[in-house]
Amino acid sequence: MSQRELVVLGTASQVPTRHRNHNGYLLLWDGEGLLFDPGEGTQRQLLYAGVSSHAITRICVSHFHGDHCLGLPGVIQRINLDKPPHSVSAYYPASGQRFFERLHHASAFHETVELLPEPIAGAGGLKAAGAPFTLTAEPLSHPVESFGYRLTEPDGRRMLPDRLAAHGIAGPAVGRLGRDGAITLEDGSTVTLEQVSAVRRGQSAAFVMDTRMCEGVARLAQGVDLLVIEATFLESEAALARDHGHLTAAQAARAAAEAGVRSLVLTHFSQRYPDTAGHLAEARQHFDGEVVLARDLMRVPVPARCPADEG
Repeated sequence: MSQRELVVLGTASQVPTRHRNHNGYLLLWDGEGLLFDPGEGTQRQLLYAGVSSHAITRICVSHFHGDHCLGLPGVIQRINLDKPPHSVSAYYPASGQRFFERLHHASAFHETVELLPEPIAGAGGLKAAGAPFTLTAEPLSHPVESFGYRLTEPDGRRMLPDRLAAHGIAGPAVGRLGRDGAITLEDGSTVTLEQVSAVRRGQSAAFVMDTRMCEGVARLAQGVDLLVIEATFLESEAALARDHGHLTAAQAARAAAEAGVRSLVLTHFSQRYPDTAGHLAEARQHFDGEVVLARDLMRVPVPARCPADEG
C-alpha cells in the first residue's frame, strides 16, 4: 500500500522553544521521502518520529537562514553512516552554493552515499529522475533568495470493471489496452482506453516557507491537495511580517482559499506565540477547508484522491 503523508519534525521559526524544534518536514510519497528545510536538531527529530534516514531520497532547502538549514550536516552525515542503497538529490538556491558546500563538509566524515547537488537558478522544473511526480520551484519574497517547492503527480487512468465486462475484455487484454491505448476485439471492433476507464486525478503538495505575499505563493498553491505554509505572525503583527519577509496566518489562509487548496497546514510559528489558537481562529475566517496547526512529530496524511471523472 502506498504511503503519502507529511511527518512534521519541527515547527519553530527563528528561535526554537521547549515544545518546538527548528523547522523540518519529511513528505513521504510512496517510495520517495522529501526532506524540506532541515533545521538544527532534525537528525534527532527523525529518531523521535520513528523514521529512518533510509527514507530520505531528496532534500529541499528553501533558503539559507539557519533555522532552515543548520540541520544539514547532521542529516547528511547520518545518511552516510546508515548507507541507504540510493543516492540523495539536494535542491537549494544557487546563490547559496558556498553555504551548501560548507554545510555539506562541516566536519570530517566518511562519505559513502552519493549526494547529488541540484542548485536552483530560477523558476521551473527540477531534475527528479525516477520519481513518480514532477518537482518545480518558484521564487519567493524574503530578504535572502528563497524558493518554494511543488510536487505534482500526473493524471492517470482507472479501469472500470463494469465497462470492461460489457465489452468482454478480461485477463491479459486489460493490460494490453492500458499499455497501447486501444485493442481490436475478435469481431473486428476497436475499444479505446477512454471507453472503459476514468481519469485518475494526480495528487499534489506544495511547501511554502519564509516569504511575503507574492506571485510565487499563488503559483505553488494553485489547486494542491496539501499546502504546507509558514504562518509566522498574526494579523496584529502584519507590518512586522512584511518587514521581515513573512506571512500572517490570515494571509496564508487567504492564499489557500484563493488557490483552491484542499488541506492547509500552518507552521513556522514565532516564539512570541506559545499558544497557536489565534492562528487557527484567523485561518478559519478566510479558509473553510481543513486547517491543521502543525505540531512537532505529528503526521498529516495527504487527502484522499478526488473522485475520478467517469465521463
